[in-house]
Amino acid sequence: MAKVSRRAFLNKMLVATEPTHTSGRTLVCVFLRGGADTLNMLVPYGDADYYKVRPTIAISPPRKTRTASVIAINDFYGLHPNLSPLLNIFGEGRLAFVQGVGSDNSSGSHFDAQDQFERGESYRKSIGGGWLGRYLQSKVDHTVSPLSAVSIGTSVSESLHGAPAASALTSVDEACLKVADGELAHVAQALSDMYGAEVGLLANAGKDALQLNARVEKLKKNMHSSTKNVEYPDTEFGKGLRQLSQLIKAEVGLEVATIDYGGWDTHFFQGAAEGIQATNMLELAKGLASFDEDLGSHRGKVTTIVVTEFGRRTYENGSQGTDHGRGFALFAMGAGITGGRVHGQWPGVNHQNQDLLGPSGLPIAFDYRSVLGEVLRGCLQAQHLDKVFPQFQLASVGLVSAKQCPQIL
Repeated sequence: MAKVSRRAFLNKMLVATEPTHTSGRTLVCVFLRGGADTLNMLVPYGDADYYKVRPTIAISPPRKTRTASVIAINDFYGLHPNLSPLLNIFGEGRLAFVQGVGSDNSSGSHFDAQDQFERGESYRKSIGGGWLGRYLQSKVDHTVSPLSAVSIGTSVSESLHGAPAASALTSVDEACLKVADGELAHVAQALSDMYGAEVGLLANAGKDALQLNARVEKLKKNMHSSTKNVEYPDTEFGKGLRQLSQLIKAEVGLEVATIDYGGWDTHFFQGAAEGIQATNMLELAKGLASFDEDLGSHRGKVTTIVVTEFGRRTYENGSQGTDHGRGFALFAMGAGITGGRVHGQWPGVNHQNQDLLGPSGLPIAFDYRSVLGEVLRGCLQAQHLDKVFPQFQLASVGLVSAKQCPQIL
């Protein structure tokens, strides 16, 4: 076999893996692990009962100054003061909330609820794989690469299980072939010689490795395009969002991505305007706002959703924290979203007989699959949702804008 130059070889690999997904858009799923208390994030300050059931951890109603008080977004709801970095995005109509999202899982188990959510199933009804994995499998005439689906972290998330291809990354450098400086051309040539016949499983694996390396080479050349003035939080979450922004802007074919943020299980000393959860919220908001800014001209192609496995109870416990509840407020930001509003009716905080875990969990208004399905259909142009969520009838939520996605809705 004739020898080829490193540049010619990489160009060949790039041509073989040019992005081909239909919409050209990317869905990012942020999972707040631990059961986030969204009642103190999207605060119903217009309900006096909220302050009665949370005497020490409620967020003070709006004042003329935003310090330590709710930032009103309408005459009933407001944001926690540490979510202020998201206020302009909400005001621009690119951020929305869906109140009362949840599943039929009443176990109170973090692990059960997280697994069910990521698999897109009914409680104790296994259908195999993850909801994003089934979405990618459901697409016809769709060529994928190892960078079509990415989990930020050390392992591929449960939601991507079953995908034709998926990668787990903590940095884009991890996707490269690990060779000494100056040796890449020789290694690439050797792999090309070995797998040029294109037969067998090893051949496919070898080609995948070469194609992935070619994509990352392109990505590295485009890293300088990150907005220099954007300051992400100096945390794993902030660094992960920066990696996703780089992948998206490098146009390597990223279609779906997942990133986790843990530490939301606040049974003890949760705090109000300050404290454990307030610190988490500030990092979350700064990270999302930086991500949105960094995307720049790519914003119109990226939709981000923020979910958790279940909400907390509406009342504070004896340890100035909150116990496991049911419904939560889902965040949705970016392309295709009907933003600047809260979707769903406020049910109130007193529900003595509606929560199987005990009193005062928010009722479920929207099954989580209806929200995820609407996002897939509207923002990624999914056309086979019966294969993503089999034997489930999706209900309308109104989260996705028909105006921005007229070709689907």
